[in-house]
Amino acid sequence: MTTTQLPAQLTSGTYTVDPSHSRVGFVARHAMVTKVRGSFNEFEATAQIDADDLTRSTASVTINVDSIDTRNEQRDGHLRSNDFLDVENHPEITFTSTDVQWLGEDVVRVTGDLTIKGQSRPVTVDFTYEGAATDPFGNERVGFEGSVVINRKDWGITWNAALEAGGVLVSDKITLEFEISAIKAA
Repeated sequence: MTTTQLPAQLTSGTYTVDPSHSRVGFVARHAMVTKVRGSFNEFEATAQIDADDLTRSTASVTINVDSIDTRNEQRDGHLRSNDFLDVENHPEITFTSTDVQWLGEDVVRVTGDLTIKGQSRPVTVDFTYEGAATDPFGNERVGFEGSVVINRKDWGITWNAALEAGGVLVSDKITLEFEISAIKAA
């Protein structure tokens, strides 16, 4: 992989995600008729980018499960329980990359192991490179956005309730969403 394939502003180095300008969220279908959106308000993520050979790049994410926020405290409490994320026994969700590829057209494909409730499964997320800029404080920033659909049952999250009219209360398919602003270490 040569640097000419990557945008010139995407340079080698260690990048730390700025959580105050980033979002790790999710979307689930609720009662078969609408979507519920939520996010995790506390997370840490770093990436080591090798612009000469992007396949040597790495990324890792650690999410504080207790920071889940769907704008409904009762629902958040249920999501923290053993029915869903079991925060008492599994306080973190983690992701560790195993492969990074530049697909061109400003798309980076990141594959890795996603661990939820102690169970690890591979996932692949295509991120769109949104650009780079120097902020007013002199920090070199890069932006990426991506999403992936997972089946929550693959991680042992199986609780549900049947609806009187048919169907279930919570969809098996969950969309994970990432809006990332990362700062390059000096």
